[in-house]
Amino acid sequence: MATPIQTPDSVHDSVREHYAAKAKASGSCCGDSSDCCDISTDLYPKELLAQLPGDISEFTLGCGNPLAIASLKPGETVLDLGSGGGLDCFLAAKAVGETGRVIGVDMTPEMLERARASAVKLDIANVEFRQGYLEAMPVESGTVDVVISNCVVNLTPDKFKVFAEIQRVLKPGGRIAISDVVSNGPVPQALKDNIDAWGDCLGGALEVQEWTRGLNEAGFVNINIEPKDAEGKLLPTAMPEGVPFSAQISAIKKG
Repeated sequence: MATPIQTPDSVHDSVREHYAAKAKASGSCCGDSSDCCDISTDLYPKELLAQLPGDISEFTLGCGNPLAIASLKPGETVLDLGSGGGLDCFLAAKAVGETGRVIGVDMTPEMLERARASAVKLDIANVEFRQGYLEAMPVESGTVDVVISNCVVNLTPDKFKVFAEIQRVLKPGGRIAISDVVSNGPVPQALKDNIDAWGDCLGGALEVQEWTRGLNEAGFVNINIEPKDAEGKLLPTAMPEGVPFSAQISAIKKG
């Protein structure tokens, strides 16, 4: 029997336990299940993954490739929300070069331990990992050029607080490049109330309209939300109502 959601803390605790177990294993966030995040090794260019050891490149916890829409430039500062094992951080570090900087934020100690160990193994000096909640990021205001995230905002109990925090840490004109699970219309209440479904990237999926409203209210413009398939290809048609699906999300902070 599924455990009903009671408080934001219970969401954090359940999600943390879910991903702590993943950090101690390997593979994707779905394991043997197809219910969460349309995982595919084709989401990342094979030549990029070939630059990393298999235990790092194959530890895929996201539902897309936010770097594909981030347009990272040398010297930029990148913040990865829910950085997990660090894959997107390590790929971003190569894109921004030695003059750039990448910060990963995650609330799960086991994930941070794994990511930091991988950074040492790769001898990457321009990446650091910090523990914290996305609703209260341990990052200075106005210091980030690009915020990326891969299937993590849906795991947070207060998305509008996350949007406000993203706005706070970005420089004027800074941008977001996010892959996440969203919904066209309300997610069924039974799914929202199922704490296990949150860890599976489903129960916390926010409606597309709410993403747009939340980012607008937080001070973002040029908001673009596009559904995509398991290989990262954009889908031309609207998705079924109330069914969570993967999407690419981009926006720019007002200057």
